[in-house]
Amino acid sequence: MAPEAVKLLGSWASPYVIRVRVALKIKGVSYEFLEEKMGSKSDLLLKSNPVYKKIPVLLHNDRPICESLIIVQYVDDVWAGPSILPADPYDRAQARFWATYVDDKWFPSMRGLAFAQSEEAKREAIKQVEEGLAVLEGAFHSCSKGKKFFGGDAVGLVDIALGSNIGWVRVTEELNAFKLLDEAKLPGLAKWAQDFCEDDAVREIMPSTEKLSEFAKTVFANMKK
Repeated sequence: MAPEAVKLLGSWASPYVIRVRVALKIKGVSYEFLEEKMGSKSDLLLKSNPVYKKIPVLLHNDRPICESLIIVQYVDDVWAGPSILPADPYDRAQARFWATYVDDKWFPSMRGLAFAQSEEAKREAIKQVEEGLAVLEGAFHSCSKGKKFFGGDAVGLVDIALGSNIGWVRVTEELNAFKLLDEAKLPGLAKWAQDFCEDDAVREIMPSTEKLSEFAKTVFANMKK
């Protein structure tokens, strides 16, 4: 039998790509990482994801799978190894709900903060981000049931969905001189974020704050041209 061909189209700095890389690491899947250049889209990307034309795209034996949360669940279904989604149907539904919340509700507020032009807009964006984190603090206590991760003893779907953004949260804190993952206000999430970044599946994949900060400055500088 011919060996599986697994390729990932993406960028090292993308939280969505980090999700897929963490999932593949959990499952022990070897893959070829094809870095997309900032500001351009390769022919392979356009061919593989003609609808959204964006990363990440997982190519499994030349068949494309798109959208990060869908890819993570595909990886969990296809390859043996530690489960990323819970076995219990209700818990699986809850995990999918909170992963979707991260993308549909919380992440847009983070993006709004990054691109806020006025001080008033920035204050409103910070308020929305903090309100979302407070909701996620409650979700963490509910889903983790007193354990280290949203997924319990091991990194699961919600951990991957939210945790992939931790690097950018730290960059946002650094650039704006305030604390989002405040230990006093969000003790559960603050400890969880540390545990997530130190996990074996994450440690080598999560970019440093310094590297991401330099990348962010380059992006903003290019936007002003």
